[in-house]
Amino acid sequence: MDERGTRGGRGGRGALGLACLLVAASALVPPRHGPAPAPGAGPARAPAAEAAAAEGAAEDCTDPEASLPPSAADGPTIAAIRARGKLVVGVDQNSYRWGYRNPATGTLEGFDIDLARAVAADILGSPDAVILRAVPTNQRIAALEGRKVDLVVRTMTINCARIRQVAFSTAYFETGQQVLAAKDSPITGYDTSLAGKRVCSAEGSTAYEALERRSYGAIHRDEHDGTPRDADRYTVPNQLDCLVRLQAGEVDAVVTDSALAAGQAAQDPAVELKGTPFTTEYYGVAARLGHDDLVRRVNHVLVAYRAGPWARAYEKWLKADLPGISGPPAPLYRTEASS
Repeated sequence: MDERGTRGGRGGRGALGLACLLVAASALVPPRHGPAPAPGAGPARAPAAEAAAAEGAAEDCTDPEASLPPSAADGPTIAAIRARGKLVVGVDQNSYRWGYRNPATGTLEGFDIDLARAVAADILGSPDAVILRAVPTNQRIAALEGRKVDLVVRTMTINCARIRQVAFSTAYFETGQQVLAAKDSPITGYDTSLAGKRVCSAEGSTAYEALERRSYGAIHRDEHDGTPRDADRYTVPNQLDCLVRLQAGEVDAVVTDSALAAGQAAQDPAVELKGTPFTTEYYGVAARLGHDDLVRRVNHVLVAYRAGPWARAYEKWLKADLPGISGPPAPLYRTEASS
């Protein structure tokens, strides 16, 4: 029987310069400490075994947030990270309060960055033993599959489709999709008020998937999506690109996670969240399929993180713009037989 607890509760244009500054830095960031051996190198499941395990987990996908039980035991992936001396983590540098480059110091900061450093501290003994590698929204899974990073800690929603491709930790944050638009916009939320409106979302995001399922007549798809001719007008590599397009009048609304939209509204007082979240989603830390020892170790870190550091990080980074959240989601574990 799965071990589960009660989920935690949900909790002006002058900002254009900051948004543009963040977007200008959206290229992949090279590691500051020089090249490292391929993340996650070392023995793991063969590709066929990884695919079979993922397929089995996704076929019976009633609880995609259910992850492997926590463990502090070492394994081949942990050994490879220790041999390298650095944990390589894919993060965002464009999402205010989550993972963003502080324009005053040039350092990456935010809620997700604190969690990435906590994992590094547990595995390698120091929160600084980490290479933070900026990864666009639409390259998160590719970065893991290509062994460019060990983990992705980047507001990444756990769902049935993704557990076929990557392995997730237990959930560390609850959110939902919501609409962001100008305060004076007639758009009222994710409803018929979107008909005929230009709506932006990030490629590979759950927001784009939601619009594909039901758009309410919104214009949300580029003519050549997914090809070299994609103009990245309505579907963009990074979700903050949508805010810049909204500020420039190129789109009428944005659909993104409410947690991210709150940060964007904090950057620009001329925009606001419309309606209420229309999905329930959970963020997880993602690893490459087959790297079970690393997933279990992250879950081990999250047990302690939920007990204190989570609340301190929420207070520091998110509470001002996303108030009313009482705590993190309770962890949900798979039984050993299903792992």
